[in-house]
Amino acid sequence: MDEKTEELRDLFVEVTDEETVTERQEEGPGSLTDADEAAVADRIAAVVAEMRERYDFVTDLDADTLVTVVRGFYDGAADAAIADTLDTDPDTVFRARMDLHLLDDDDTEFPFDLADLRDARADADGSDAATLADTLDADPETVERALLVAETQKAIRRVSGRFRSEFEDAIPDAALSVRLTESAQEDGLEEAAEDIETDTKF
Repeated sequence: MDEKTEELRDLFVEVTDEETVTERQEEGPGSLTDADEAAVADRIAAVVAEMRERYDFVTDLDADTLVTVVRGFYDGAADAAIADTLDTDPDTVFRARMDLHLLDDDDTEFPFDLADLRDARADADGSDAATLADTLDADPETVERALLVAETQKAIRRVSGRFRSEFEDAIPDAALSVRLTESAQEDGLEEAAEDIETDTKF
């Protein structure tokens, strides 16, 4: 037990006149927010509706299903797990995520660089996946998936990630995670700055 922990324990004993933590005190604090789940779902659905008006979605999943895809993505669930919940297949979930601009790091992992795919497509004047697969020495299914990822990246850049930001604003835990990350970065910069010795003498 470090010095800070000892001080906190002593303060606890002094204030509560107890030396042990009761069962009630051990209970988890639950969610950091008590957001109305229905209100969260409505906000996500509103973003989904706006995106559907703007883009031609690849999938024809209904609004409630797409809300479930968004929540599953931010809960860290894999496509297969989300698919099980929705009684569909992982490829459909993947395509729905692309519709919703929900990319993760694994989505860009291919046996070729996406830049090479773009170059090959430009050189071949927009050839189909089968033709590009021959050029890249890959299977057509992988190339088709990569093309969808590349198109999603382009769509995200065009709106500066706006819709993903709106999803994160709608989901309390997602927004909190973003804020904590930014806070940690700022704290790290401040700590680094404090360790730098500056000499203002010339």
